Amino acid sequence: MAELKPQTNYTEDDIRSLDWKEHIRLRPGMYIGKLGDGSAPDDGIYVLMKEVIDNCIDEHTMGYGKHVDITVEGKTVYIRDYGRGIPLGKVVDVVSKINTGAKYDSRAFQKSVGLNGVGTKAVNALSSYFKVTAFREGKQKTAEFERGALLKEFKEEKTTEENGTLVTFIPDENVFRTYNYRSEYIDAQLWNYCYLNAGLVINFNSKRYVSKNGLLDLLQHKTNPDELRYPIIHLKGEDIEIALSHNNDYGEDIFSFVNGQYTTQGGTHQQAFREAYVKVIRDFYKKDYDASDIRTSIVAAVSVRVQEPVFESQTKTKLGSQYVFEGGPSMKKFIEEFLLKELDNFLHRNPTVAEALKRRIEQNERERKELAGIKKLANERAKKANLHNKKLRDCRVHFNDEPPTKNKAEFIELQNKSTIFITEGDSASGSITKSRNVDTQSVFSLRGKPLNSYGLTKKVVYENEEFNLLQHALNIEEGLEGLRYNNVVIATDADVDGMHIRLLLMTFFLQFFPDLVKKGHVYILETPLFRVRNKQETIYCYDETEKQDAVKKLGSKPEITRFKGLGEISPDEFGKFIGDYMRTQLVHLAEGDHIQQLLEYYMGKNTPQRQDFIIDNLRFELDLIEN
Repeated sequence: MAELKPQTNYTEDDIRSLDWKEHIRLRPGMYIGKLGDGSAPDDGIYVLMKEVIDNCIDEHTMGYGKHVDITVEGKTVYIRDYGRGIPLGKVVDVVSKINTGAKYDSRAFQKSVGLNGVGTKAVNALSSYFKVTAFREGKQKTAEFERGALLKEFKEEKTTEENGTLVTFIPDENVFRTYNYRSEYIDAQLWNYCYLNAGLVINFNSKRYVSKNGLLDLLQHKTNPDELRYPIIHLKGEDIEIALSHNNDYGEDIFSFVNGQYTTQGGTHQQAFREAYVKVIRDFYKKDYDASDIRTSIVAAVSVRVQEPVFESQTKTKLGSQYVFEGGPSMKKFIEEFLLKELDNFLHRNPTVAEALKRRIEQNERERKELAGIKKLANERAKKANLHNKKLRDCRVHFNDEPPTKNKAEFIELQNKSTIFITEGDSASGSITKSRNVDTQSVFSLRGKPLNSYGLTKKVVYENEEFNLLQHALNIEEGLEGLRYNNVVIATDADVDGMHIRLLLMTFFLQFFPDLVKKGHVYILETPLFRVRNKQETIYCYDETEKQDAVKKLGSKPEITRFKGLGEISPDEFGKFIGDYMRTQLVHLAEGDHIQQLLEYYMGKNTPQRQDFIIDNLRFELDLIEN
């Protein structure tokens, strides 16, 4: 694990005591992960929504409230559940006093998500306006806050409203700067809640979400049925549900959940499933298959209910619990015993599925053995290339580092910021290298345009020097467990050649490491196209509209510079574009998109459909220019 440089000049003046809301606002990353602007599904504004919705889901899980109403109007969010409602005498305390809540009492919330009494307090502290109303047994109580500070506590009133809680909030633009909600990210989040709570109805801006078949519906929604090697296996038990199949993609695509929480970084339950699944398959077929052959191309969803779960961060993206409940079996034993019974029985009852699964495993085995010799030579070449001195300018903190015992939360915050910029050319990589944050930002330099890897086998990853060195830099040869950087940012010029390089890199990741994209690790760096300035002020503009607005603002014929490439931006300027508020676009697969179909359309032979797409969009662009 890398060590950070020690702080110097440490005196009494450096000691501060913060109240709860000051600490949350000073260190928001400890509570909600990254801030962002709404362009990525794990940006803070969606985490704020999730923290409130989690409470609604916990009520539903306990048997109270069958539906949740959510409305987003501009930047204002309204979330109404129909559970029991916050006890009226504790409405203010529950949303403004740290370590206050019912979830410390496991009798009230046996298997909830939010256990540390922080969630809604973080939403409150990070909102410019926050309002909570509890409806309970014919009475209601309301309180209003501004950035965590109580504005007004209303008296109890009579009401005809159903029991439950209504929370209204506006994320603070002083914290999140410019942000916008994207409905497709909210859509994916809400579907996950429904898949994990069959029968729950969520209404979002007049759209209705409900799932009857749980994780079976999830996998059917996430996969292309034409690419599945056998019908989805769906298994349910007490406190556990699993759905799985195999497709034609490389890697492992596992969606894991705990108490209705999507654990994007996995954890003990996901690792337990991976290990238990391998054991059951080996036992069933009575053959000691390699673990990678069994798991390659798997697509699965795993959900467990755990009493008082322990997460490795406030954002609850990685489970740390070793046991399902106190005094009960270990996570691994619990999942293993379930699969030994249910999956073994299923495969015995469905020999056609068992045979298809076996063929997929043996195909993986053949391909792995064919690659063995090539991989050995490629690994030797990577060592000789002196990767970490020539191709890679590394950072100090990596995503796969083991966090220290002390200051663990702060270290995890840095890990979440760990970034590798993939760029082309010495001038561009030089500018980023000089202006980057050496604690969390790395730079990988490409040499020339990457190969179009669509339709090629994984053999090319090892035979092509650039691809081989890139996978070693990322440490993803054996899967995402060793991923060294949370954010993989493609940084190329905003011209035709730069866009072509982006497309070739995205093809490489989607073809051979699809999990990297599916788990939300790949981004495109946005850098300004124009610099507009006068003697008093400099404005950087990312498109023509921003440029025109800047010219109007500065007036008097300001100096306008058009950046033709990353290498033209000085290191001093570059530092402004890759800091805390750098602009990026997430490489995101929309619901219903399937990788092989996308690659065939964009990177395959020049089909008539793609020609029509280009012609239609060219006509659209010409119309915009003319008008």
